[in-house]
Amino acid sequence: MPPTYQPTPADRFSFGLWTVGHQGRDPFGDVTRPWLDPSESVRRLGSLGAWGVSYHDDDLLSPRESWADRGPAVARFKAALEETGVVCSMATTNLFFHPVFREGAFTANDRAVRRFAVRKVMDNLDVAAELGARVYVCWGGREGVETDAAKDVRTALARYKEAFDILGSYVLDRNYDIRFALEPKPNEPRGDMFLPTVGHALAFITTLEHPELVGVNPEVGHEQMANLNVVHGVSQALVMGKLFHIDLNAQRGTRFDQDLRFGSEDQKGALLLVDLLERAGYDGPRHFDCRAYRTEDADGVWEFARGCMRNYLILRERAAAFRADPAVREALADAGADELAVPTLSAGETWAHLRNESFDVEERAKRGAGLEKVDQLLLEHLFGVL
Repeated sequence: MPPTYQPTPADRFSFGLWTVGHQGRDPFGDVTRPWLDPSESVRRLGSLGAWGVSYHDDDLLSPRESWADRGPAVARFKAALEETGVVCSMATTNLFFHPVFREGAFTANDRAVRRFAVRKVMDNLDVAAELGARVYVCWGGREGVETDAAKDVRTALARYKEAFDILGSYVLDRNYDIRFALEPKPNEPRGDMFLPTVGHALAFITTLEHPELVGVNPEVGHEQMANLNVVHGVSQALVMGKLFHIDLNAQRGTRFDQDLRFGSEDQKGALLLVDLLERAGYDGPRHFDCRAYRTEDADGVWEFARGCMRNYLILRERAAAFRADPAVREALADAGADELAVPTLSAGETWAHLRNESFDVEERAKRGAGLEKVDQLLLEHLFGVL
């Protein structure tokens, strides 16, 4: 019997309320789908086999509710989680939509705006703790500039640091079991964004008072928007023990942020990312931060959600088959891939052992690396012919 690729909670797939709840609005057109109640999103995702759901503070509210009256909205959402067994896998705060954040949130020139932004996050951290979220993603959607003449970036980064130092102290003082994950993005919506890449974010974390509380949340499309390799960024985060969360989607080149269904573009890159996560033993959420095409109605939204999870499972199977294939193992051995794991210095050696070692450079230079064969085998496994 062929595989069904039916997800289960053990797969740890999660979606943001803003993904399945996206109404299809874009800069050139109004909504194409009605508002979706968060409780209904939870129930539908649970029925599809999703494990978790995430939210912005404002996502929990109906169009008629305000954050000041959030009690009933939070209660409805919590009841849906308890009814379905779906977990609240992550929380975040909307610090980018309201006009008050037009010039920044944590890095706004206006001190009162900065204080409001930190307070808004603290309010939502209380809700996140109540709902059981253990990761709190922070995307600085308005943290940046259009003109460097109006803001000293060094000072802005100091204010960015100050915000996370405050929030780190807040979760520690409240005894919340919550860690923060910075979400880098290279461009859009500001002209130039602060902390645009995984590398920028990892360096920034080292400056914080509580760096142990802060990691990163790489996003596939964000890396590709900057012509970067998402597998490389995620690998660096894993090496540093800072992969606290990941956003899975797809992107067609260095365009605007498209948030396409995971696996729908750059299938080879998607396979290698899944391969990395699975071999590394990553146990966090496989979180889908993407949305259905604007062309779709409500039924199309659930086809989109089903497709995200199904594509991951297919790629996971293909990656496992690739790694188990004797022909692949032989090709990798011929390419010397296994030797990369051998330390350059043997036990007990120092630089002195290298200093006068002989090596036939010209002879070694005649031998190819054998990477064409490895890559072709990868493609054939991806195509399903092996």
